[in-house]
Amino acid sequence: MMNRFETSFSAGREARLRYMDADFQVVQTGEFVRCAVTEQPIKLNERRSWSVERQEAYASAEVAMQRHLEVSGD
Repeated sequence: MMNRFETSFSAGREARLRYMDADFQVVQTGEFVRCAVTEQPIKLNERRSWSVERQEAYASAEVAMQRHLEVSGD
C-alpha cells in the first residue's frame, strides 16, 4: 500500500521529449520519461542525463556512461 507521499508512475503519463544540448522540448506532456537502459521512470524535474544524438534519457550518469560504452564498442 502506498502512502500519500509516494509517487505512482503507473497513474501518471509518460512524457515525450526532444533532447537538445542544454535543454529539452516537450513533444507530449507527462510526468516522467523512461531510462533507455533500465526502463526506470524518471520524474521530469529529476532528469539529468540524456543523449542528444540518440534522443534517450538515462537514470544516472553511470547508466549514461554504460550506454555510451555499449554503443561505441569501447
